[in-house]
Amino acid sequence: MALPFVPSDAVMLAVQAAIVAAPRADPPGLDWLRRLGGRWWALLPLGSIVLVILAIRGVSQTATGLTYLALVAVPILAALALGWGMRGARPGAALAAAPLFAIAWIWRTSLTGEGAALILSALSCVTLGILLSALTPPSWLKVGIVLMAVGDTYLVATDLLQAPNNLLTLAHPAAGLPQLQSELFGTIQMGYGDLFIAAVLGAVLAREIHRQRQAAALTFLFAAAFDLLFFALSELPATVPVALALIASELLRRHTTAAESAERPSPAGGSTTVRGAGRAWVQRQFSAPPSHK
Repeated sequence: MALPFVPSDAVMLAVQAAIVAAPRADPPGLDWLRRLGGRWWALLPLGSIVLVILAIRGVSQTATGLTYLALVAVPILAALALGWGMRGARPGAALAAAPLFAIAWIWRTSLTGEGAALILSALSCVTLGILLSALTPPSWLKVGIVLMAVGDTYLVATDLLQAPNNLLTLAHPAAGLPQLQSELFGTIQMGYGDLFIAAVLGAVLAREIHRQRQAAALTFLFAAAFDLLFFALSELPATVPVALALIASELLRRHTTAAESAERPSPAGGSTTVRGAGRAWVQRQFSAPPSHK
């Protein structure tokens, strides 16, 4: 029996939110990649959707090619995430990608197989998000996240996404190998790009673990509220909650910064309501013995 909508959706959204919290800060060995970076890489998230849609609409065999590309690349990228890119990564953990692939293959028609394939895809996105964040200045990459959500929404609203997406979903590799280019769990389907953009958000916030976890929670909350529209619509752009989580996180950061600035002492020493290191500064200023000139 197929898993009902609500638990299927809850699992998918939990995975998307977990991806935001997964990337570690500054994994080793990326200095060479940073030298190739620039702000134009911020267009890659949007371009990945547009180019794939145009390619599938132009050449239907593109969907089959992407299926085999995902079949090869996803397990490798997932192994990199387990052994290098995610928080708590250990080199030996990379070997876990092999049994996950086997489970996704052997039990591909069950929830167990679908779950293994979903985890593999999610982990591969963590690696891709880290690589893109190494290439792109954070402020520009944040713009890229919003642009991808805007583009995704336009494609869904104008019905330009549905036909290519259906072709991509129906494409299967030979010999019953797992389908890793599109994510299915129970009765809910999500595009690979929807997981990828969550990983990009996590990677761009990875140096601030509190904000990264906050954005993960916001992603889940926004996505859960957004998915209520499924009771009226059959397809939604799952990139939108990720962009909303980013915007909300930025607003919360500015509010916190403004509040902390208001509590710092003025140059004249008129305010003593400060925290942490600021309190020590005030104590030094006001408890110092008077000096004679």
